[in-house]
Amino acid sequence: MGMAMSDAGKCANCARVMDGPEQKFCPACGQPTPAHRIDWHFLGHELEHSVLHMDRGVLYSLKELMLRPGHLMRGYLEGQRAKQVKPLLLLMITAAAVVLLGKYLLGGDLVGSAMQAGYSQGRAMGSGDVADPAVVTNTFAMVRDWINGHLTVFTLLCLPLEAAAFRLAFRGRGLNYPEWLVVSAFLTVQTFVFMAAAVSVQRWVPSVQAWILPVVFVYAVFSLIQLFQHHSRWATAFRALVGLVMFVLAQSLFTALIVAVLLVASGLR
Repeated sequence: MGMAMSDAGKCANCARVMDGPEQKFCPACGQPTPAHRIDWHFLGHELEHSVLHMDRGVLYSLKELMLRPGHLMRGYLEGQRAKQVKPLLLLMITAAAVVLLGKYLLGGDLVGSAMQAGYSQGRAMGSGDVADPAVVTNTFAMVRDWINGHLTVFTLLCLPLEAAAFRLAFRGRGLNYPEWLVVSAFLTVQTFVFMAAAVSVQRWVPSVQAWILPVVFVYAVFSLIQLFQHHSRWATAFRALVGLVMFVLAQSLFTALIVAVLLVASGLR
């Protein structure tokens, strides 16, 4: 037996009496009226208009973010939000997509290749081994496994650091810290899009992970130049690079803190 629907003359969400059958939205809470029963037709309609519709929804927001990133961000900050998916929701959706792709294409190891490449480059630039290889290997494995298992949490925890870095780098440009949180969320979505693309082709292009960070940097600079289109491009590019470098340093310190916590936790077992 199906669930009984509410009175068609009232809003199913807040019970406000409707003024007539021509009223398509509740004036009190904004919910569409009447509320339709969830069936295959309803789900298909929601998929088309909430996700796949080219005038709004996830695909529309992603298309605009990748093709006109600075214009999308500026419009969102100025209040043009009706057609856009909220940046935090978009971040969660793209993070879930990356995790899902990583699970089925990389066996769940999303960051291992990138971390190993960075570690190898660091050793090549250094003067020699300064740590016990066994300790390094075990620590690397712990951090890799934790980030792989908590990618979305790690990203959300780093988001305030990214916003703070850009807030400092772009002092005097008129954006407050909450607005930089929004911009940083959009930039992080871009990162996840590039990660998803890299994961999709890594089987055929094993070195693709090494290109993610440079591409992300270049696209972030491009996005911020577009966002601040009335300012000097070179000044904006310089500030963007300063902000990105500060964020990478802050993220590295945060990762080191995670390493310390994991080492202490493993020592207590």
